[in-house]
Amino acid sequence: MLFATHLLVAAGIGWLSGRPRVRRRLADGSRGSAAGALSTGWLVAGAALPDVVDKPLGALGVVDVYQSVGHSALLVPLAVAVAASHRRGLAVAVGWGSHLALDALHVTVNGRAGDALFLAWPVIERPDPIAIPPGEFALFYLGSPSFFLEVALWLAAVLLALRSRFAVDADRERDR
Repeated sequence: MLFATHLLVAAGIGWLSGRPRVRRRLADGSRGSAAGALSTGWLVAGAALPDVVDKPLGALGVVDVYQSVGHSALLVPLAVAVAASHRRGLAVAVGWGSHLALDALHVTVNGRAGDALFLAWPVIERPDPIAIPPGEFALFYLGSPSFFLEVALWLAAVLLALRSRFAVDADRERDR
């Protein structure tokens, strides 16, 4: 998935976690304590982390792929420790996990499910990775099935934003 889509989904998770119905559900599962929304800023930071770490490593030739350390599911124990440390850590871990899940979905939707082996880097390396720099990848990506999935995500986000905006305006009119 494209970097901006990772950030959009993380922001969407933050928005969703602040919805009253979701907050009530989260509170029910946490022994009655009030569950607050996850910080959108920390979710976005977590979602950005894999690319912020891995893209420069690939561009500098430190590794020969653009999904390495930051995209490795072998970091799950570290993510759990960060999540357990504080609510902000939980948001970072959820954002990071959403990035990995979206990238795995992306390669699967595009018919390259075997490329999801990036999740096990460096224990398992993909036999034939698409080692295209990020800029060239964007051009390669246009027209792929996953690209259309991203377009649908962005359209849904725009529709939700418009719906929310018009609902707020309607509430203001009604209150006058």
